[in-house]
Amino acid sequence: MTATFPTTIGRASAATAPVLRRRWTRAVWNAAAVAVIWVTSLVVVALWVADAGVQAIVGGGAEALTTLGRLTGLVSANLLLYQVLLMARVPLFERGFGRDGITRMHRLVGFSSFSLLLVHIALLVAGYAAQAGIDVFTQLWQFVWDYPGMLLATAGTLLLVLVVASSLRRARRRLRYESWHLLHLYGYLGVGLAVPHMLWTGADFLASPLATIYWWTLWAVAAAGVVVFRVGVPVVRSLRHDVRVASVEPDGDRGVTVRMRGRGLAALRARPGQFFVWRFLDGAGWMRGHPFSLAAAPTGNALTISARIVGDGTRRLAGLNPGTRVVFEGPYGVMTGEVRAGTKLLMIGAGAGVAPLVSLLEGEAYAPGAATLVVREHVEEDALLRGPIARLVSTRGVTHYALNGPRAASGSTWMPASHAAWRGSDLLRHLAPRPAEYDVFLCGPGPWMDALRRDLHAAGFAPSRIHAEAFAR
Repeated sequence: MTATFPTTIGRASAATAPVLRRRWTRAVWNAAAVAVIWVTSLVVVALWVADAGVQAIVGGGAEALTTLGRLTGLVSANLLLYQVLLMARVPLFERGFGRDGITRMHRLVGFSSFSLLLVHIALLVAGYAAQAGIDVFTQLWQFVWDYPGMLLATAGTLLLVLVVASSLRRARRRLRYESWHLLHLYGYLGVGLAVPHMLWTGADFLASPLATIYWWTLWAVAAAGVVVFRVGVPVVRSLRHDVRVASVEPDGDRGVTVRMRGRGLAALRARPGQFFVWRFLDGAGWMRGHPFSLAAAPTGNALTISARIVGDGTRRLAGLNPGTRVVFEGPYGVMTGEVRAGTKLLMIGAGAGVAPLVSLLEGEAYAPGAATLVVREHVEEDALLRGPIARLVSTRGVTHYALNGPRAASGSTWMPASHAAWRGSDLLRHLAPRPAEYDVFLCGPGPWMDALRRDLHAAGFAPSRIHAEAFAR
């Protein structure tokens, strides 16, 4: 069968209205998500001001320390609950920020909340100790043992310390994904243990009917978000669509491709470039979810993923049996064709990052020769999806380059050492001579994408046309 392709002009004119409508919808979701965060944050400050917080600071002394401790505690609690909501995959934030934005916000909000929590503890201990005329260690001991709910709050704080420590970049590199994910879930327990002391000893939380309504509403929304979107929706959708493993095939020397089938999958409205969080009910450990991008454009009632075997979770994929039931969350992600503004595509992926790029190339419209795929592997035999890529080259006119081998030690480190004589920006202009015509899609390890993005900027590719999304830790 001969493939037909829409002309560049045809695509631009026919797709302008839908593209603008989708962008407008995304802008509305983004504005709503930002507004919710700002409004609720301002409410917290307003409640503190209404409770004479400013006057206490002006008065100075121990009272200033304690009121600043109250303020940092309020803001920390607010951010902590937002951290839970960001983990809960609430549609408002998923659609407003995208998974890449949520990943960055999750890290920023988490570290900010934890830092403010430590400041909150230090200021209150110092302020109360000054008022009582005792040393800070005695005051800290009294807080823990004599104040209602503080033992639970202390346990919650220690759990949050564990979560934060495991989230540091050096620690994350040493931990398996499964271990890191399990430790990260303790954040929910840490938040739950911290709540009682706010009710029992936090005057700011119960200072007025408005404050009580605000905090109870926020906690209820956070708890409901976790239950509904992390548990309820995935279970209901998985039962409704009955997704099961159809086949498992080796992909390269260290990869695997899993094809799944279900019923009514078109209702999910999954788009090429998106990802799901998958759980395969094949025995012990099935509860640990793993994010994998679609490796092929979703068609009919079929979904396909490809993964590099690097840990226990991915190693289990190779042993899946046909018929295994699948529980899934998603689809997630905004790295789809909706963000396109140009007529040409430059796709650059490293390792398993090639999967969403292949699915995009299968699902998007473009003229022959208007799409370029660049893949990066340390070892050529590890390359994923060689069959689908070959079909894209032969039937869709995709230009394919493989930049394989050990990475360059200096300069443009996203390139292999074999191309070290090139400047990264020059190589990119060689691959895509007219940057203004291209949308660029990136997928790979974070540091690799950062180095590549710098060269793309230097080569003249507009930042608004460079699309990437991180969905892992």
